[in-house]
Amino acid sequence: MNRTTFDPHTPFAATLLDRRSLSEDTALFSVLAEPAAVEPLARFLPGQFLQLSVPGAGEIPISPADLPSADGTLQLCVRRVGHVTEHLHRAEIGCKLGVRGPFGVGFPVEEMTGRPVLLLAGGLGIAPLRSLICYLLRQPERFGEITLMYGAKQPQLMLFREELSVLAAQGRLRLYLTVDFAPQQPTGDFSCAVGLLPELLQGFVFDAQRSYVAVCGPPPLYRCLMDELLGAGVAAERILLSLERRMRCGIGRCCHCALGQKLCCIDGPVFRLSELQRIPEAL
Repeated sequence: MNRTTFDPHTPFAATLLDRRSLSEDTALFSVLAEPAAVEPLARFLPGQFLQLSVPGAGEIPISPADLPSADGTLQLCVRRVGHVTEHLHRAEIGCKLGVRGPFGVGFPVEEMTGRPVLLLAGGLGIAPLRSLICYLLRQPERFGEITLMYGAKQPQLMLFREELSVLAAQGRLRLYLTVDFAPQQPTGDFSCAVGLLPELLQGFVFDAQRSYVAVCGPPPLYRCLMDELLGAGVAAERILLSLERRMRCGIGRCCHCALGQKLCCIDGPVFRLSELQRIPEAL
């Protein structure tokens, strides 16, 4: 395909390079986009998303789990939860896919410069936050202390746990892990608490007046976390929420992701809490 301009309606060709299992239903896919996609992908900001198409199955929105590489390689963390993702998980290495994007509003990384960053991830919400972690860690001199609190249902469903444990051991971030329940002692070089993610915030001491907080997880998690963060003194303008679960077409045509007068795929998927407080159905 020979294209010199970015057309948001037309996918770039891409090739599936690798698939690595992360849990019983989630895998990390390496996908190489065609050379024409390199320039658009280079504009990607953590928190933005792509539209990934699987021939014969359909298209889904996916937030990359890392920054696109210089040659157009993408890392996509995908859970097997429907028709398209089922086909992707069964796809053979070397098969052709399609990629549109990047789309939407990402995290305000320039505004976050010099500030401490607290990341709160629940379940698969670690995937889009991983791209932000990668961005922050590749420019450590620009940002303050990085803290990640990550909760999962049980230890074997915790994604990237070995990678995160290594980063914590190296002193590159502060890491707090928790699981809803632990039927047995976790294996591997990591430890975690037992309880819900909001419980980690209770009594946690951090610079609430200066910190930016990035949150991504299942819908029921948001309201509990917001109460804790606001109570700790974090301004609503500095609480950043990823609502990527609501998107479908990616370009504001289907209105499936409407939040009041906002469209998640155009005005988000990253929103400030201050933008959502007057929209009852947002959280």
